[in-house]
Amino acid sequence: MSFRSILVTGGAGFIGSNFVRLIAREQPDCKITVLDALTYAGNMENIGDLVDSGRVRFVKGNICDPKAVREAMTGAEIVFNFAAETHVDRSIEEAASFIETDIQGTYNLLNHARELEVKRYVQISTDEVYGSSDGEGFTEESPLRPGNPYSASKCGGDLMCLAYAQTHKIPVVITRSSNNFGPYQHVEKFIPLFITNAMEGKDLPLYGDGMHQRDWIFVEDNCRAIALVAEKGNDGEIYNIAVGNSQPNLRVAELIVKHVSGSKSRIVFIEDRKGHDRMYCLAADKVRKLGWKPQTEFADAMAKTVKWHVDNRGWWERVKSGAFREYYEKHYGARLAKGTTKS
Repeated sequence: MSFRSILVTGGAGFIGSNFVRLIAREQPDCKITVLDALTYAGNMENIGDLVDSGRVRFVKGNICDPKAVREAMTGAEIVFNFAAETHVDRSIEEAASFIETDIQGTYNLLNHARELEVKRYVQISTDEVYGSSDGEGFTEESPLRPGNPYSASKCGGDLMCLAYAQTHKIPVVITRSSNNFGPYQHVEKFIPLFITNAMEGKDLPLYGDGMHQRDWIFVEDNCRAIALVAEKGNDGEIYNIAVGNSQPNLRVAELIVKHVSGSKSRIVFIEDRKGHDRMYCLAADKVRKLGWKPQTEFADAMAKTVKWHVDNRGWWERVKSGAFREYYEKHYGARLAKGTTKS
């Protein structure tokens, strides 16, 4: 695996920043540009040390902005589109921003990828586009049945990618992963919310009966799979990424309590979310045939994730309070005001 120059959109977000860190660490000669709008989910602190050192070139901008996209994409051989609105609860309350980012933004990226003749465009998607599973693993050929506005918007972006691959012969590949967890995940998400609440002695609010199941994958394992698909995947194809270790949310919550030395009485059941998919399940044979396999067992990954939150309490406290914005304004304000931070 060797990349010369890449653009990572959404590279200050959760999975995107972990991907940037992986490539920066394992491919020292690769030129990395990050394009991120730094919304509530984009945190400059996630990659700040890499930007400070000159290892990563940073462009502040929205993937819907043609000028920002052109500036960031020029010179990149491979584009990894991690940028997205992703939180289901937010999409239920307000779907317009999801449509704008996940569909319109993808369309804008594809147009520039076509014009600039990038060698590969990697669309980062989700297992949620398939809807709820009855226990059978969805394959890449399974029909799309989104159950909420977020997953519907991701379907729209994916279909736009496939259309551009067929119509304009853009070298597109799509990855659809199961639920990620690990360092730098926004604290509104299930696992980091429960870890930090447990550390603070607060309640852990669990939807419904707690028996909704997800196949959890450690974020670095997903990032390695994405890099492999970028290198060896076939144009115009989709690759599911999953471990095959489905866990009820209640069991995950109990494991978190055990690691944080909390009390199970802190787990409280609340009214279920609208349109809450009962179970996600992916068949990932295709990506395994490329040579990928997960490197981290679920229990070990959870232990690492809890330890990261213990060691980085200041990070998640700033995210929870909103003070993370003050951090990047203080450290990058002058440069971000000009739109670009370059190495």
